[in-house]
Amino acid sequence: MSPFAPATEITHRLVPSPAGRIHLVEQGSGPLVLLVHGFPESWYSWRHQMPVLAAAGHRAVAVDVRGYGRSSRPEDVAAYRMLDLVEDNVAVVHALGERTAVIVGHDWGATIAANSALVRPDVFRAVGLLSVPYAPRGGPRPSEVFARMGGAEEFYVSYFQEPGRAEAEIEPDVRGWLAGFYAALSADTMPPAGAPDPHFTSEGGTLRDRFPTGRLPGWLTEDDLDVYAAEFERTGMSGALARYRNMDRDWEDLADFDGSPITQPSVFAGGALDASTVWMADAIKAYPATLPGLVSSHILDGCGHWIQQERHEEVGRILTDWLASLPA
Repeated sequence: MSPFAPATEITHRLVPSPAGRIHLVEQGSGPLVLLVHGFPESWYSWRHQMPVLAAAGHRAVAVDVRGYGRSSRPEDVAAYRMLDLVEDNVAVVHALGERTAVIVGHDWGATIAANSALVRPDVFRAVGLLSVPYAPRGGPRPSEVFARMGGAEEFYVSYFQEPGRAEAEIEPDVRGWLAGFYAALSADTMPPAGAPDPHFTSEGGTLRDRFPTGRLPGWLTEDDLDVYAAEFERTGMSGALARYRNMDRDWEDLADFDGSPITQPSVFAGGALDASTVWMADAIKAYPATLPGLVSSHILDGCGHWIQQERHEEVGRILTDWLASLPA
């Protein structure tokens, strides 16, 4: 396949992994760049970056994380702990006939990418993080931290951690829920300042109560929404939500990495209107210590959470410029 392959030239594959099988989509040839999505998305969230990376001479590979899309969905909630997801990524690299790769992630995918680079520096030679900054493991047990957030209201992470609860809200109308969730965190459709925060819910309420309605964000077409909705209507939400239900296990599993920096070459990009970037501003300030290999950091004005879809041209430039700076 030519490194300048058009966007239509993509290949779907299933490869073996500790999860069973991982579904991936690849385009282009050259050094491997592994793309890891977040919640609630799929490989499709990288549809704009894949042809750009391929045209720049890279082998762009976007996966469905375990529990999503066409990848395997173990029944045991504990099967979605971070170390298992890291080993899935390692298995994908090896299944593709490679020994090393650059890894780039968005949202939960950023945390998965960061931990992949941290735990397996022998495999992941550089790491790109979108929307969610790197913050080393440390502090109190995560469930205790999230339980204290919001005062009388409940933080969405705590809401997601109880098995079955979020599924009961989402699964009767997956498409409508996704539309509202995407809109709530997009720059052009998020609630105005002073409105009830969609990251929290009141006692007895649901997250959807605070989602905007009436129009899709500019980056999301009806066809795009159909792609996302069709996957979750087929699989259900439990595999995706299991990631939130393993945060205490991750905290225990990664104890040996407490406070550890990621030393490989790295890049970060976040949206100025993204709560993840705002809440974790101190983590970004700490990058000289926590990401000593940082090549560049970018905060995109007027951008929300879905950065590689909201501002796909800028993100494409950021990633290709960064990749060009890496040692061969």
